[in-house]
Amino acid sequence: MRRVRLIGMLLAVSISMFAANSYLDSCLVQVNNGDTLYMAWLHEVWVYPPMVFKNRRQEKFYWRTVRDVKKCLPYAKKITADMAVADAELAKLPDDKARRKWWRAYERYLFKKYEQDFRGMTAGQGRMLMKLMDRETDRSSYDLIKQYKGKAAANFWQFIAKLFQNDLKEEYDASDKDRIIERVINLVEAGQL
Repeated sequence: MRRVRLIGMLLAVSISMFAANSYLDSCLVQVNNGDTLYMAWLHEVWVYPPMVFKNRRQEKFYWRTVRDVKKCLPYAKKITADMAVADAELAKLPDDKARRKWWRAYERYLFKKYEQDFRGMTAGQGRMLMKLMDRETDRSSYDLIKQYKGKAAANFWQFIAKLFQNDLKEEYDASDKDRIIERVINLVEAGQL
């Protein structure tokens, strides 16, 4: 019986120490002139006026936007990180032949990495991913394709996009036409939505 109590106490102490360590990561104690000040870092909180929908269609658009942002935002961040890796590696290579060879291998790797996820996306989520990529990189999808694949490939994909009433040269505008998307992104990143 004593042994069980001892094991229970050790477990309780170790759990409380683990909890204290995770708490101390975001809390700091500072002593000024004999006064103890506790300093904590809080997450950013966004306050927007409540959404007022004129009709069911607007409400459906808003919740579809929330769904699409939640699905596409992590991919936009991952792709931006992959682009940074590619840019750093391409800058190290001495000539165009080596760059093309490395890029082909990296492109195959990226295709395998993202193919299944992207095939499951809807057309609207693809458009959302293009907007989020523009937001993350400050470059349109057309400019990104032109940078990595060349002008001929960028023009080809722009033509294909135009066939489906889309535009690769369209830029993300957080202050005007994409303000709802920006609102949703801020709320999702803050964990409020």
